[in-house]
Amino acid sequence: MPYQKLQAARAASVSPSDTVNIPNASTQAGEPIDSSSACVLYVGTGGDIKVKSAGGDDVTFTNVPSGTFMPMQVVRVFATGTTASDILALW
Repeated sequence: MPYQKLQAARAASVSPSDTVNIPNASTQAGEPIDSSSACVLYVGTGGDIKVKSAGGDDVTFTNVPSGTFMPMQVVRVFATGTTASDILALW
């Protein structure tokens, strides 16, 4: 069975965007951002959340409750189709 890390070492607020991936928080200052580095999400205020998965799928999770950790690796949170807020990216 593969090992899955269950604790995050880094976190950052997510600004939903229909065109821009979530920047990688582990990139050092001055280095190019590797936006292909997927993260998991914490949803502070519930609602719908549309994401692009690390595998390239666009999917909408409906009625996500406040305080939910989403165990899917994502690279983007879309502005269109997302009503949830206070979203954090965790690496």
